[in-house]
Amino acid sequence: MFKLSGKVAFVTGGASGIGEATALMLAKQGAAVAVV
Repeated sequence: MFKLSGKVAFVTGGASGIGEATALMLAKQGAAVAVV
């Protein structure tokens, strides 16, 4: 897919649902993820 190493992602609503899935996908691609 794509690589996000060295990038930071802020995900709101990441406790469940779409936000959680998005946070997990971003982390798998190498991003540092902050969930709020």
